[in-house]
Amino acid sequence: MEKAKIVEELRQMGLEHLQAVAYNLSVEELIEEAIKNNEGVLTETGAFRVETGKYTGRSPKDRFIVETDDAKNDVAWGKVNVPISESVFERLYQKTLGYLQGKTIYVFDGFAGADKKYQTKFRAINELAHQNLFMRQMLVRPQEQDLADYTPEFTMICAPNLKCDPQADGVNSEAAIVLNLDKKIILIIGSSYCGEMKKSIFSAMNYLLPKKDILSMHCSANMSLEDGSVALFFGLSGTGKTTLSADPKRMLIGDDEHAWTKDGVFNIEGGCYAKAIRLNREQEPQIFDAVRFGAVVENAVFFPNSRKINFDDDSLTENTRVAYPVEYIPNAQLNGKGGIPKTVIFLTADAFGVLPPISKLTKEQAMYHLLSGYTSKLAGTERGVTEPQATFSACFGEPFLPLAAIKYAEMLGERIEQYNVEVFLINTGWIGGAYGVGERIPLKYTRAIVTAALSGQLSQVDYQEHPIFKIAMPKTCPEVDSNLLDPANLWTDKAAYEAQAKMLAQKFEDNFARFNEIPNHIKNAGPTTK
Repeated sequence: MEKAKIVEELRQMGLEHLQAVAYNLSVEELIEEAIKNNEGVLTETGAFRVETGKYTGRSPKDRFIVETDDAKNDVAWGKVNVPISESVFERLYQKTLGYLQGKTIYVFDGFAGADKKYQTKFRAINELAHQNLFMRQMLVRPQEQDLADYTPEFTMICAPNLKCDPQADGVNSEAAIVLNLDKKIILIIGSSYCGEMKKSIFSAMNYLLPKKDILSMHCSANMSLEDGSVALFFGLSGTGKTTLSADPKRMLIGDDEHAWTKDGVFNIEGGCYAKAIRLNREQEPQIFDAVRFGAVVENAVFFPNSRKINFDDDSLTENTRVAYPVEYIPNAQLNGKGGIPKTVIFLTADAFGVLPPISKLTKEQAMYHLLSGYTSKLAGTERGVTEPQATFSACFGEPFLPLAAIKYAEMLGERIEQYNVEVFLINTGWIGGAYGVGERIPLKYTRAIVTAALSGQLSQVDYQEHPIFKIAMPKTCPEVDSNLLDPANLWTDKAAYEAQAKMLAQKFEDNFARFNEIPNHIKNAGPTTK
């Protein structure tokens, strides 16, 4: 694209007096700029390492959606989608534009969506070069011909060194993440955490795609090398979503965000953003080897007097991260597309030791468990967490859903029925007792279970119904001890197991009570405490 065209488009936005505009720079150029700006340093493998300061994760209390006429009736307002007025947005917008005057800004034009038929054009305007590198790696990168007539549909402006004045600006802190879904502008102010950019774009896509009858999903996806069959993996952090979808016998479509159209699925992103804490080559070789030149590493700590990352060091944060383009994964499906999914897997790490290692779900149960989005936090992972805690996040990504969760669940249910999709709930957590008493399900068994589910082997076995959760548990599974498949078998005190299962079932019921106007056939698909 002509540099003059970009400069004119920025001028029309109100960015008139810039020191320089760096447009769609290469990886090498952006790293040079970031080093020149003292934004971070190179690791021994060539990745670019930064510290994000006060904000080492998302700041949900600082996220807002502008209450425009279009959004007013569409958005599910509440604790997640907090409204902010158009006048407050306009004040923040002008403040951001004024702040950027006289500075060098980094502009990247790319796409959200690997399928050209359904792409959305996103422009990222960044104060920091490494954040523009992050966007270059995370969006779908354009070919030169794609930029000839490029006009952005959404513009994201990131000014992490600008601080809000909560009282004057009408926000909660020095940071503000604001989505204007009408003007199609995203502002990110006061936070250097790159995940805010990624998830803001995902939130926008979760608003746009369902309106086109496209299901947007917080999940990973891969496909068989043999027959191309596609599987989706839903799960919250710590459940094994990235680990289990990175299978050397299958091609990775993407690790986090996907859309399901009448043609199949496509990756919304062009890169991966993996947790790096306790990363090692033995357990996750593909991700470990992706920490190289072109990757952006956040808040990892070096061994003393070196540039070698100590992945076990959580002194800055437990939420250390690495971003890299999907082509850094050796068996990635580089076009980011796959066919209609054959299998959907919900992953949960149940620290109460209650749920079976695998169970098969009906369509209604799949909708119920998607709306629930259950996993559990472990004792010791957060200050004050001394025993397992149930965690529920609708659609396994509630913070990024502008629309009511039932909309996404209904769309999934329609597709399960239309395409006869098999849905499984896989527990990667504890068996034989709760955390501290039982043991974590061995990864070799979980991998064998996933393989059996994806290969169709579990379509040929007998099932029994769990008495409380009403889900179907296979009686046998290849390469897995049959005794493990019914969790009650592994508890020495069967009455204690039943009490624990009913306790967890009650948590499901309590969580589900917050949903309004859910059809009975979905409500009744959940567990029962009676």
